[in-house]
Amino acid sequence: MATTAPATKVVTDTVRLSYVHLFEPYAQDSDQDEKYSCVILIPKSDKATLKRIDEAIKAAAEQGKHSKFDGKIPTNLVTTLHDGDEEGDLEKNPEYEGHMFMSISSKTKPGIVDADVNPILDSTEVYSGVFARVSINAFPYNYKGKKGVSFGLNHVQKVRDGDYLGGRSRAEEDFEPLDEEDSNDEDLI
Repeated sequence: MATTAPATKVVTDTVRLSYVHLFEPYAQDSDQDEKYSCVILIPKSDKATLKRIDEAIKAAAEQGKHSKFDGKIPTNLVTTLHDGDEEGDLEKNPEYEGHMFMSISSKTKPGIVDADVNPILDSTEVYSGVFARVSINAFPYNYKGKKGVSFGLNHVQKVRDGDYLGGRSRAEEDFEPLDEEDSNDEDLI
């Protein structure tokens, strides 16, 4: 029997990953808890994914109405969905142009699979710049008076490789195969 996904769960269409920490937990500051995390870049043209995210935000806000928001959804509800053209530092992150972006994280390690849903165990296969689908879940919060909706990371499905973000290249791009003469430079040792 199939189960129905909660209204707060979203599986994105293809997005791009940035600031990837999916195989080992990470904390940017020493006073933060380590978490598995990444930033997802959603093309503004992907109206279907953005609509599902918006609906999940509304469902989570409704859930938090009584448990987190004192019986009323705040008019200035904070969310983790941001406009890359307005809030993304385009000098530092030019890839944010034309995208919405969101930081997502989890205290538990996400499932990470390939396009055929086979587990990916090699951390070099999922990096900043890879294209993926992501399963996320919206939840309401009230933290130090700040009321909003954030998203937790469930799972990641790698769709295809992409250029590394931040200028890193692939080893296959940096080197050419050595011919036998080059690989036998014993007199150099």
